[in-house]
Amino acid sequence: MKAKPVILVIVTLFIGFVLGWLTSAQVRIQRLKPVRFYYSEDRFKEGFFKTIQPDEKQKAEIEDILEKYAKLSSDLMTDFRKEFDSNNKAMRKELDSKLTKEQLARIKEMDERREDMIRQSRRYRSDSSHYRRPGSQDNRDSLNRPFYHSRPEEPPAGTPSPPPPPQ
Repeated sequence: MKAKPVILVIVTLFIGFVLGWLTSAQVRIQRLKPVRFYYSEDRFKEGFFKTIQPDEKQKAEIEDILEKYAKLSSDLMTDFRKEFDSNNKAMRKELDSKLTKEQLARIKEMDERREDMIRQSRRYRSDSSHYRRPGSQDNRDSLNRPFYHSRPEEPPAGTPSPPPPPQ
């Protein structure tokens, strides 16, 4: 007799969990659509056509305009990325001379984790939620790695520190 209310509560909670999960996924997808809109020249044009729904006459006229600005936007993004990378390299060049070997090692480790995160995100580009199946190799690796901004644990007092990585 007591089992019925317990089962009812568990089923209700499970249904609520599933509905919340589905709702959350839809909200994320809707929020990411404007961001994905400008990734490529083709998506740039497709997004505009889907939004304005032009007739055939308008489509022909608008195609040339969108082609021109899609190319300009793409070039702007490429130039931005190149200049951003150039600025980061210049900053690192100035900073590296002021840092200790331990600090340089931490920065190098941070860079390696960042590059690894970029490589992993490229694998899952088609999945806007960046969901990885539980138990997948990438998921297990990320669980064993420290958080991006974490620092290595300090050894107990009196313990010799490991030698710095070779430069």
